[in-house]
Formats: sequence, C-alpha cells, structure tokens
Amino acid sequence: MFGIGELTLLLLVIVAVLAVKRLPDLMRSAGKAARILKSEKQALKDEDGGLPRPAPRVIRGETTERDAP
Repeated sequence: MFGIGELTLLLLVIVAVLAVKRLPDLMRSAGKAARILKSEKQALKDEDGGLPRPAPRVIRGETTERDAP
C-alpha cells in the first residue's frame, strides 16, 4: 500500500503534468501582479514625499452634565 509521502508525490506529479499548459500564463499573471504592486508602492511613497506622517493629536474634552451617564 502507498504511504502519505508516495501519495503526495504522485499528486504533485499529476498536478504538474496537467498544469503544464497553464503554467506560463500563471507565471505571466504573477509577474504582472508583482509589477503593479511595486509601482503602486512607489506611487504611495512618492505621494507622501517619503516622510513619516505625524501622530494624530489628542484633544481632551470636558464632560458636561448633559453628557454624564
């Protein structure tokens, strides 16, 4: 009988054989996605000027009689 390792290897070989026709398209799509993410990251960095944003200011308020529980 086959063990888990042999079945896993057999499954990987079957998937590889069946996916040979689609593999170039998948790799091309992955490359396009990586280029898009890289350009978007660069655009965000350029938009911010590369400077970190300051922390938001906290404005303390007063509780009035009407706001109290």
